[in-house]
Formats: sequence, structure tokens, C-alpha cells
Amino acid sequence: LNSKIVNLIGRLKYRTSYGQNQLLHSIEVTHLAANLAGELGLDVPMAKRCAFLHDIGKALDHQTEGSHAAIGADVARRCEERPEVVNAIAAHHEEAPAETVYAVLVNAADAISAGRPGARRETLEKYIKRLERLEAIATSFSGVDSAYAIQAGREVRVIVNAEKVNDKLAQKLARDIAKEIEQELNYPGEITVTVIRETRAVDYAR
Repeated sequence: LNSKIVNLIGRLKYRTSYGQNQLLHSIEVTHLAANLAGELGLDVPMAKRCAFLHDIGKALDHQTEGSHAAIGADVARRCEERPEVVNAIAAHHEEAPAETVYAVLVNAADAISAGRPGARRETLEKYIKRLERLEAIATSFSGVDSAYAIQAGREVRVIVNAEKVNDKLAQKLARDIAKEIEQELNYPGEITVTVIRETRAVDYAR
């Protein structure tokens, strides 16, 4: 590796993206790309090199104008990396067309690493918006009085009007809300929809 690239790789240890350490992310993407290349009978060392260097632009994007993919590709080109490596770096966020299968592999491995549950920390704003959207979907249905997203958005509890929603309709409502959430939101794992219908009879002993 060119000494400049080695220096940039070292910097990645001190860079994070949504709470995910960039050097550890690059190593993880390298392992994933190597496994994919092996399964497909491709050049594993080439896949590993493309994957390991795919985010080197993040070591410079705070001080250089442009996206980290474009910056990284430019650095790799000037350091005389092979065209396959340069293209994999440039194309891993689809800012440039993928010209080789290695660019596609890196794109897939990068998405797997970043998208696995727990890999990245959501921003507070995105987290709150997701909870609000969950509650809004539930309250958009007829007969719903209120809805509350709980357990970090892994469950939504829906309070219905007992006079408008009977027990049979409550079950259908839970299914309908769950389907709407599946269509409207992207989320890891699953979200439990709990419909609560309560009838109270009150009298007084005097």
C-alpha cells in the first residue's frame, strides 16, 4: 500500500459514522466482501483490497470538498491503485456507475455492515420522527383514541374506543395497522402492534 493510504487508514480509527468506528467498519466490510467473493469464485484478494479501502475518503472529507466516495477514489487514483479499486470506492454509494463486479460486492458488503441491528446509532431527530410516524399511522385508523410507541419503537400500543371497536374488529385493526407500518416504514427487526380495548362497569355501594 502507498504510504499516504496507510496514513489515511490509520486516521479511520478516530473517525465514526452514526457511532460506528470507521476502521472497524472497513475491516468488517472486508470480511463480508471476501466471503461473498469466495462464494462466487472471484478474486478474493482483489475483493478484500476494494472493500478495505472503500471508505478512505472519510479520513479527508472534513477538510476536502466533495463526497467521501469521490475523495477516496481520487486519492486511490493518484496513488496508482488498480482501476477496479478506484471504481469500487467511487461507486459504493452509487455516485458513479459500477464498472466491475467488485464494486457491486463492496456496495452490498457496505450495506450489510451499516444496516445490521446495533451497528449504527440513530440520530435523535430520526429516532423521534420514527416514533411520531408510528403513532400517526396507528391514530389514522377509525375508532382509535390514542397510540403510544414504546420500547424504543419496537412496540406500539393502540387504545381504541370500546363503543366503536368490538373484540373481533380489534384483531382486524391490529393486522391492518401492522400492514400499514410494513408499507410505510423501514426498520430493523419487528414491531409489535397491541390493540387495547377496555370496558369498565362502575357502580357504588352505599
